[in-house]
Amino acid sequence: MAWGAWGQTRGGPVGALTLTALAEGIQANQGQTPGSSVLGRQPRHGLEPELDPKSVAAVPAPGCEAPEGPCQDPQSSREEGALADLGAYTAACLQEAGIVGTQATALTLPSAPEAQGQPLEAQVYALVSRLLAQVPSLAEGRPRRAALRVLSALAREHAREVVRALLRSSLSPDRAVAELWPSLSRNQCVNGQVLVQLLWALKDQAGRELEALAATRALGEMLAVSGCVGATRGFYPQLLLLLVTQLHQLARGVRAPGSPKVWGPWQRGPPPSQASCAVEALKALLAGDGGRMVVTCMEQAGGWRRLVGAHTHLEGVLLLASAMVAHADHHLRGLFANLLPQLRSPDDAQRLTAMAFFAGLLQSRPTARLLREEVILERLQAWQGDPEPTVRWLGLLGLGHLALDRGKVRHGSRLLPTLLGALGEGDARLVDAALGALGRLLRQPRAPVRLLSAQLGPWLPRLLDDARESVRASAVGLLGTLVRRGRGGLRVGLRGPLRKLVLQSVVPLLLRLQDPSRDAAESSEWTLARCDQALRWGLLEDTVTVAHYDSPEALSRICHCLVQRYPSHTPSFLSQTQGYLRSPQTPLRWGAAVLLGFLVHHTSPGRVHEDLLDSLLQDLGQLQSDPEPAVAAAAHASAQQVALLARAQAWPRRPGLLDLPLPLLRPGLWHRSPPPRPPPVYPNSPFQPRSVIGRWGCLGPECA
Repeated sequence: MAWGAWGQTRGGPVGALTLTALAEGIQANQGQTPGSSVLGRQPRHGLEPELDPKSVAAVPAPGCEAPEGPCQDPQSSREEGALADLGAYTAACLQEAGIVGTQATALTLPSAPEAQGQPLEAQVYALVSRLLAQVPSLAEGRPRRAALRVLSALAREHAREVVRALLRSSLSPDRAVAELWPSLSRNQCVNGQVLVQLLWALKDQAGRELEALAATRALGEMLAVSGCVGATRGFYPQLLLLLVTQLHQLARGVRAPGSPKVWGPWQRGPPPSQASCAVEALKALLAGDGGRMVVTCMEQAGGWRRLVGAHTHLEGVLLLASAMVAHADHHLRGLFANLLPQLRSPDDAQRLTAMAFFAGLLQSRPTARLLREEVILERLQAWQGDPEPTVRWLGLLGLGHLALDRGKVRHGSRLLPTLLGALGEGDARLVDAALGALGRLLRQPRAPVRLLSAQLGPWLPRLLDDARESVRASAVGLLGTLVRRGRGGLRVGLRGPLRKLVLQSVVPLLLRLQDPSRDAAESSEWTLARCDQALRWGLLEDTVTVAHYDSPEALSRICHCLVQRYPSHTPSFLSQTQGYLRSPQTPLRWGAAVLLGFLVHHTSPGRVHEDLLDSLLQDLGQLQSDPEPAVAAAAHASAQQVALLARAQAWPRRPGLLDLPLPLLRPGLWHRSPPPRPPPVYPNSPFQPRSVIGRWGCLGPECA
């Protein structure tokens, strides 16, 4: 092996004195006194003989090769020979170096590139690269630890060049090279500088995906070392935002095709991707700074899986923001301040990630108060004019979080126009977000119950019958929240708009108890319970029974209460039920037919116009040919009830006594009322279990 300018002494010892002489040679080349080395003139105490200076190759003058060889071109010898051979020679000396020798080399080697008189970056890079190439051949134990001390000393003075060289070597599957990052992270003097350089390497990853992959993996390995996260105090928010944004870019497919698999043969499992490396780095960053609960909450909620998904990344960001608000609020102010400039970034991934964090961090009242209410509202409402639905969705979520802050939204009516306008959006996410924000607004002490009841009237019927399950469930839940907030006024006869809203929604709520969507059915049961409590119907037990069992008796009592309490609304109840006879969902068609039969049965003659009865008979006649036998049977039984009501309404009315001649005043000739109508009988529902007789207070043999 040719040792070049740092030629090995033939027959000379290799060890601490060799490294000392090497260090003194470097200092002599810089014009320093050899005796000024930190090592000094320490005796060897018989461990090694005193080395003759002539036996150590002195450092040649700039531009010359080894003493044996001729003088070569200065540029080539300095760039390709001297510093590269210095790395190899240093590695060879480290095989038998003592602690004193390695300390001397560690302190003087960083100044060697300056002695060469060449561009600093290229010289340090060449030196570290050659030294790293020799690390795998070093024996484990003291030689490798000595090499790491030398690298740490170089990193202290030339962190950027050392990190560049390490990133290039990190792509190799060698275990010795992979151990360099954790070793650097344990050095409190250099780990902060190395982390900063890795941060810049990630920021400047355009067109350098391989280096970004190595930097992401290196970050995870360094941050996993206990105590290393403390070195990120000055740039913790920037690092967190950068890792989350990188996950968004990877989820959107912004990476070079055919990225290599950085995976060593000593490691188990599948090779990691850049996304998995970023997730591990993010976990280590959070857990190392007291955010272990954030990591746990993300795992339980599926947040990490959402973060790496192409269509769910922003949901993961929102979950991360919520977890940090709950368990890691000491970084929220710095994070909030750092994301504000990114809200106007031209890069979509960076801008959307910042928007999601902005909307999520508004859940923290101290963080939201960093900006004035007018500034936040103006920004969020401006997002509603963006052509991108995702931006409008994030704006609505932000308004919903802002509505929770009592100190911010002093006038909830300022949010109503924006939130109500979003109810007509075609994207279910936007409608759900608007309904959720309205629900949060109703939790305020001075919630605009009357105003919202009046303005929600045109929207609610359509939302209750929306084809999207999540929208139906959210709309029903909003109505229940509205009734709960206004129940005091409903009990004393006030809240006219709210009372009207409840009466026009009671039929859809009863039918939605049979909704195929479990969320919509449970939400309807909860809302009906709130209506029963506010309006004092006394039908809570019957409502629960109808929700969970096939109980015609309970449904009959509910219909009797509605018809008797609100006789003027009976035609509206019947018309609404008629509309569900054409529902594409079989359980709703069956429920509408049964509900219609009981409503008609309890309706007094003369309350319904003949045209409505004819229309009901026509639709029920068509429903009798339904492919589901239970639906056809229910339609037949309800059609009989409509026919009986029509016959009762056509029953001759008893005329006044003065209008009749005396022969017609015989007793028994005129009946006071039509004969009683028998109740409808329906077959068992194929969609719900039959209620046990006597379980809900019904009379039967089991009750005896």
